[in-house]
Amino acid sequence: MRIVDHAFTNFDVFTQDFTPPAACAGGWSKVVMRLQGSVAGRQFDRLGYLDIGGVRALTLSTPEPSLTGITWDVEKDVTDLVPLLRSPQQVSMFIGNVVDDTYTGVLDVTVDLDFYVTGRGAPKAQTADRVLPLADQGRDGTDLTGRVTVPRNSTRLVAEVFATGSGGGCEEFWDTSAPASTGYSCADGLPYREVDVSIDGQLAGVAAPYPVVYTGGWSNPFLWYTTPSPKAFDIPPLGYDLTPFLARLNDGRAHDVQVSVVGLPEGQSGWTLSPRFKVWRDAGSRVVAGTTAVVPPADPRVDATVTGEAGSSGSVALTGTRAFTAIGTLTTSAGVVTTSVQRSLENRSDHTWTAGEEDDVLKASWLDRQTVSTRTGGGPSVVERVERRYTKDGTLGFHPHPGIDGAYDVTGDLTILWRESAESRRSGALVDSRLETSWYSGEAAWIYGVPREERHATADTRSQARVVTRSVDGTTSTYDRRLRSVNGVFVADTLRP
Repeated sequence: MRIVDHAFTNFDVFTQDFTPPAACAGGWSKVVMRLQGSVAGRQFDRLGYLDIGGVRALTLSTPEPSLTGITWDVEKDVTDLVPLLRSPQQVSMFIGNVVDDTYTGVLDVTVDLDFYVTGRGAPKAQTADRVLPLADQGRDGTDLTGRVTVPRNSTRLVAEVFATGSGGGCEEFWDTSAPASTGYSCADGLPYREVDVSIDGQLAGVAAPYPVVYTGGWSNPFLWYTTPSPKAFDIPPLGYDLTPFLARLNDGRAHDVQVSVVGLPEGQSGWTLSPRFKVWRDAGSRVVAGTTAVVPPADPRVDATVTGEAGSSGSVALTGTRAFTAIGTLTTSAGVVTTSVQRSLENRSDHTWTAGEEDDVLKASWLDRQTVSTRTGGGPSVVERVERRYTKDGTLGFHPHPGIDGAYDVTGDLTILWRESAESRRSGALVDSRLETSWYSGEAAWIYGVPREERHATADTRSQARVVTRSVDGTTSTYDRRLRSVNGVFVADTLRP
């Protein structure tokens, strides 16, 4: 079913009504979103989103095209949005774009939803009972504010926040920012960021944002001519288990929600934040009551060593950590359920540059762990662990080109890892697990400050997408695809069992 068919040329929001498909009404085993895009001419990479019923379904960036054009495709499992898709909704899509005599690229985009019916080996999808947007959205400085109202018999609550830094000074490159005292070109404070969720003024969850590189990033678009950086075309949200707070939220009233970016310099803009809430209910209860306890959280611990001044070499070496714990109980029709959420964040970064930033080097890592433990009455404990790890290791060179005034040799190499592992255990025994890895490594060079035909661009890139799942019966499934391109042409495409 097509839900978007539009040419994006400005900053207008495209809207269209969605009606559930009559031909396959009822329960579905899966729903997949397919986006196809094309752009030709001269254009920057652009950011955009797609909402269904006011709920964010996709945050994306676009490729930078060549004069002859480029096409790209995105497939995304949106089965978790089935509670929305059962009824008519409004679809909204936005990709801010400028088309004029200089920037000629029109972004032609179609989006379809594929609904998979149930059948043998394809049972009805198990999802949350409701998916809610943040209502009454506003801004308090740089924080996003709003309200959420959950059903009074809610037993589980998960928030997902789409968070991207872009524009707003150097927030697109926040992981390489440095204090103004260093003289670095991105004078945007220390490179520590976290995205926090508060409910009624109390901290309820913390997360480490992903430092996505867009297709104009790392000052070298030739790195991305064939392969985007991991997750650039489908930027995943940050997850927060807010179940311990349901004892306070299950009163039928609207509650204040605030989403904040910690580490953002005061008054600085540049972050797009969009939360959604997944709610599970107790069909056997009208009202579910309980208790909430939060271990008083300490502020993030950020230790940094900073060197340099204007016109000289410099460095920022940083270590940041954060911990958060919340515990709640709910009296459900199945008994008293105790839920404990533990979260820990780690960020290590070593950023150095030479005088004039002719050489700029970053080696950084982020680790985000969440452990949710649940026990019903005296029954077995169920422990769900999710760990995200991001790494970025790269060098950027910008040196005067010999023999051509005003021209520079731009060189870059960059390796990026995005990895998420998730497992569920009951009384210590594995129930299921999933490990997803997206990896990219590339190097590219070109001459800046000369006509296009004299740039002499070269690039060699490699990428890998790997997913491994394991079920309770020991069955393992693996998807492993690896690509290599040289100077804009794919030379290897390997699918491994």
